Amino acid sequence: MSLIGTEVKPFKAQAYHNGKFIEVTEADLKGKWSIVCFYPADFTFVCPTELEDLQNQYAALRELNVEVYSVSTDTHFTHKAWHDSSETIQKITYIMIGDPSHTLARNFEVLIEEQGLADRGTFIIDPDGIVQAVEINAGGIGRDASTLLNKIKAAQYVRKNPNEVCPAKWQEGTRTLKPSLDLVGKI
Repeated sequence: MSLIGTEVKPFKAQAYHNGKFIEVTEADLKGKWSIVCFYPADFTFVCPTELEDLQNQYAALRELNVEVYSVSTDTHFTHKAWHDSSETIQKITYIMIGDPSHTLARNFEVLIEEQGLADRGTFIIDPDGIVQAVEINAGGIGRDASTLLNKIKAAQYVRKNPNEVCPAKWQEGTRTLKPSLDLVGKI
């Protein structure tokens, strides 16, 4: 079953953010756009490259009223230790959630049960807490955070313009489509 169109399930987790430990719940994902980015584990290989790439897009995402949450099944203490020891991870200013109970990984259906780790899952969540986009990659395939900007812009556009849709490779300011009987078979 797809998570598209479903509300984020309740959770309470500890996170590391800008030198402090904080609590994050599903309520924090409401009232703004959110990206929840699962990765397998701290102190690994592909994961820091993805998290750094996400940090490189963070300012542009914040301009779109998007908050970013990275999540692994490590603890918030491990996130702090990784942040303190890795030049790459020291750059991160978004929220790093610990999920040692696997609650979030199960809620978002990315838990690899036999390993106790999460798949590489990216979720775009609207201000109502509803999942609007999902991308899941195998462990060896890193993601490109720059693709999130257009996905967010398209999701925000469709939310503001519910009678329009964004075609493939849509860019902000380009033509959208208004689904109707007149378009059937004409595209």
